[in-house]
Amino acid sequence: MVQTISDTSVKAALNAIESESANVVEKIQMLIDMATGLQQKPKDAKQLHDAICLYQQAIELSSQNYALLQAKALAGMATALRTMPGEGPDLLLEAKEAYETALEILREQGAPEEVAEAEMNLGLVLQALVPYNLATMQQAIQVSQRALSTFTADKYPQEYAILQNNIAIAYLSMTLSPERESMRQAMAVQSFEEALKAVNLIEHPKEYAMLQNNLANALQYLPSLHPIENNLRALTAYNEALKVRTAKDTPLEYATTISNKANLLYNLPDNPKHPEAGNYQNLLQAKSLYAEAQEIFCQYSEVEKANVVSEALSAVEAELLLSESKLTNS
Repeated sequence: MVQTISDTSVKAALNAIESESANVVEKIQMLIDMATGLQQKPKDAKQLHDAICLYQQAIELSSQNYALLQAKALAGMATALRTMPGEGPDLLLEAKEAYETALEILREQGAPEEVAEAEMNLGLVLQALVPYNLATMQQAIQVSQRALSTFTADKYPQEYAILQNNIAIAYLSMTLSPERESMRQAMAVQSFEEALKAVNLIEHPKEYAMLQNNLANALQYLPSLHPIENNLRALTAYNEALKVRTAKDTPLEYATTISNKANLLYNLPDNPKHPEAGNYQNLLQAKSLYAEAQEIFCQYSEVEKANVVSEALSAVEAELLLSESKLTNS
């Protein structure tokens, strides 16, 4: 992918690099630093394009005598390619090739943490290539598990948690025979639980909330002889996630979690010890949560999510009418 830089400030910075008396190594590092700054919180796709262009210049400058810097630039460019909006697998394939080339160098000359970070990101690229039949979930899991040998729970809790989360999602995305389906989901639950051992609400709130939400989703749909018990565990996990995800601070994440919680309440009896008594109160709570989630999704123009929640809300309202009819007739 050949890019051109159009942003005035980036052009000015490049001109400054050219005019400086800095040596080649310093210029390469400046290019990498500028590109990293652009891609960390990009305002639009153009900033990612500019970052890729800067990385390409760094790669070109380092191609002869500075292999380690080249590997860092390749890994950075791969991350920008991975996050670039686009349809089809082309950008992902470019990212895969860049990560793999970087890893060849990093395994010889880089720090273990640099290798593990590249493996963690390559795992995500492989997961994204699975729908195109250009990679397998097994490959994505293997790469991510290699990164766990460096990103251990005690030394790198956040990275460890993210890797376990990625592995769990990969398990959930695999297609297995019916007799192995429960094993796949159980392994995903185990990965989420392992991740939660490494992080906590105070020090890692974002990761903690993400993992609790994802664990709850997995528990909710886990085939089991004890579905009510799993749903109660899931309900606790959703409530833990909602200690971090609030309507004010993280509205979209909050809306996602409350709609997931509503899905659970739709199927959870009011009194787990007497499921035959029904779930009228939980249906009322589910209705309220769906309505709140729908309002947030509409507010942020998340049309598809709003439509899904709207359908669920209609189903809950119909179920409530049926429950009220039964109560009236009894």
